[in-house]
Amino acid sequence: MPEKIYPRSKDTRTVYLKNVITNHNIVVGDYTIYNDFAREPKDFEKNNVLYQYPVNQDKLLIGKFCSIACGAKFIFNSANHALSSLSTYPFPIFFEEWGLDVKDIRKAWDNKGDIIVGNDVWIGYEAVIMAGVTIGDGAVIGTRALVTKDVPPYTIVGGIPAKEIRKRFDEDTISKLLQVKWWDWPVEKIAENIQVIQTGNLEKIK
Repeated sequence: MPEKIYPRSKDTRTVYLKNVITNHNIVVGDYTIYNDFAREPKDFEKNNVLYQYPVNQDKLLIGKFCSIACGAKFIFNSANHALSSLSTYPFPIFFEEWGLDVKDIRKAWDNKGDIIVGNDVWIGYEAVIMAGVTIGDGAVIGTRALVTKDVPPYTIVGGIPAKEIRKRFDEDTISKLLQVKWWDWPVEKIAENIQVIQTGNLEKIK
């Protein structure tokens, strides 16, 4: 997998995301996939990561074994406007027009922080993740959900704005999964336990 772009032969719509990223402020874990049937999936950082301007140095961090559906968007801080200002107009961006100091350009928006996506997260079709959001391991983001707040591990959310629909498992199982962290296992151990992972029986893990 280290340099492989396409997980499946004859399928150029799905990519291992880590291997098509060039932006050092986007960090993606092993085996995370992105599928796009509308655009070139290798252009993920151009089409799906929006307003991540170098001046802000904000980061998109995505864990291992995530599944990201077509059209999912990650919207960063430079898309914001400063709500503490008397006007939402981004005067600092147009520093030349108004004789302002270019060093103050980041005062044009509210900085919410990085976007952090855990491991084994499923992000549905055209979901939107906003700056400052952390999505926990094993979470599911519904189709066209607008995620403005943190999502706990193994929680399914959906809607605009996204709200909790339900937990994927009971609290005891979630706690055990977060301890097991199967995504950090050696590849050989994962391969040996794929059937167990799919059936959901923690007691049979080898």
